[in-house]
Amino acid sequence: MNPLYVGIDVSSKNNVIYLMLPNGDKHSSFSLANSHDGSTQLVKRIFTAMTSNNIDSVLIGLEATSVYGDNLVYFLKEDTTLASFDRKIHVLNPKQVNKFKESYNDLPKNDYVDAFVIADCLRFGRINKEVYMDDYRYKALQNLTRARYFAVTNLTKEKQRFINVLFKKYSTMTQEKVFSDTFSTTALAVYEKFESAETLAKMDLQELTAFIMEKGKNRFPDPDAVAKALQKAARSSYRLPKTVNDSVNQVLAISITSIRALESQIKAFDKAITKQMELLPNVLISIPGIGPVLSAGIMAEIGDINRFQNQAALAKYAGLAWQQHQSGNFEAQTTRMIHSGNRFLKYYLCEAAFSLVRCDKEYSRFYHLKYKEVNRFQHKRALALTARKFVRLVFALLKDNRLYRPAE
Repeated sequence: MNPLYVGIDVSSKNNVIYLMLPNGDKHSSFSLANSHDGSTQLVKRIFTAMTSNNIDSVLIGLEATSVYGDNLVYFLKEDTTLASFDRKIHVLNPKQVNKFKESYNDLPKNDYVDAFVIADCLRFGRINKEVYMDDYRYKALQNLTRARYFAVTNLTKEKQRFINVLFKKYSTMTQEKVFSDTFSTTALAVYEKFESAETLAKMDLQELTAFIMEKGKNRFPDPDAVAKALQKAARSSYRLPKTVNDSVNQVLAISITSIRALESQIKAFDKAITKQMELLPNVLISIPGIGPVLSAGIMAEIGDINRFQNQAALAKYAGLAWQQHQSGNFEAQTTRMIHSGNRFLKYYLCEAAFSLVRCDKEYSRFYHLKYKEVNRFQHKRALALTARKFVRLVFALLKDNRLYRPAE
């Protein structure tokens, strides 16, 4: 096959295109608007280049740059102008393209050069190329699961900021962790109700106990003990000047509103994701602890499992692979994880693996074995290795389209 290579450098306003002939020679380069009209002109110029040079196949490549290339790929896939030719669309990892570019000496940095490098990446053929997912159900699901990822990330950051500010008002309470869940309904009610640690410390014990029982809906086995612990922590906390204390209360109130809003967003995303998953076959949900949301996050990024040659390729795509460091007779015992990879897939694989640790004996034994092997970063290392083991299971189930059967 001797295809026409089309490298596209995408931006929000314009797309710079480089058309390369099968032998590597330049056919043409030009810039078009990143719009429907611009894309229409693009396929016409590709069609003209192919027919005038008797070329019957085309490889189109662009970098995975934010959202600016998505509409272009949808257009190229749906447009019928090139339907009679053998056509493939590849979305390239920007880091890989940049490494490929470094093999050239003193190439300048501009959009036309970048388009040329992308086209040459396709011609060279050894760079990892991701064929664009044809099934739009996965792209629709991906929109939801990625939005949920950002909501969860924002919630985590907001909670960390809240804890830092809470220390100013109730220093001892955060140190001793009076509430097992810092963000439980009862805990948030306490933070909002009492203006200062001194106010909480001086409140009548029976009234505080009744308040805790009301907010906790009588779920505390010993609400009187909780009330005493709260007042003890309040008495030993720092006292803030009134002006500072008032500003801290404002920050905490706004932060609580943000936390509740983000939690509401995540619930809405979970509901929408669950509904979207009804349109897709899902063998991953047969794994203990892996519900529709976690399985959706994994499947949305993988798409068609046949895009990956083996489980190692899938692991590398997720960023769950380690760099080799070997020279002569030396082989490093400690290696770092690769920095590239799909962060969304890695997140959902790790979340699913940790959920599986709590529900499956085999994965629980594996996680705790890896946890005890080192003295530093135990959880982070054990979780990464467990997620890497989990990739093998995910690949096998999706490849064979079969349900999970736990080891005897």
